[in-house]
Amino acid sequence: MDNMENQENNNGQLQIELKEEVAQGTYANLAIITHSSSEFIMDFIRVMPGMPKAGVQSRIVLAPEHAKRLLRALEENIGKYERAFGSIRMPDEQPLPPLPNIKGEA
Repeated sequence: MDNMENQENNNGQLQIELKEEVAQGTYANLAIITHSSSEFIMDFIRVMPGMPKAGVQSRIVLAPEHAKRLLRALEENIGKYERAFGSIRMPDEQPLPPLPNIKGEA
């Protein structure tokens, strides 16, 4: 069966598969976002106290249009969260200072 027939059988709905190893999730407490004219790159990093190195846990590469869709989806979901559970409080609402001595490797 080709993709067109498969789509028609699913009433045009996309079926998304979540594999067990992905469903467990990956913890990250730092995100670094860079971009070029054609893509946004989001590196999710786990920083451990007292450790001189932090590993990139996951890298996501998005087209600019998809990055903007992600921004809108996050804004919408944060709004829903805050309506249900109250405002998300940030420590002092000031931007974080640059992290010292961060060196990336590709």
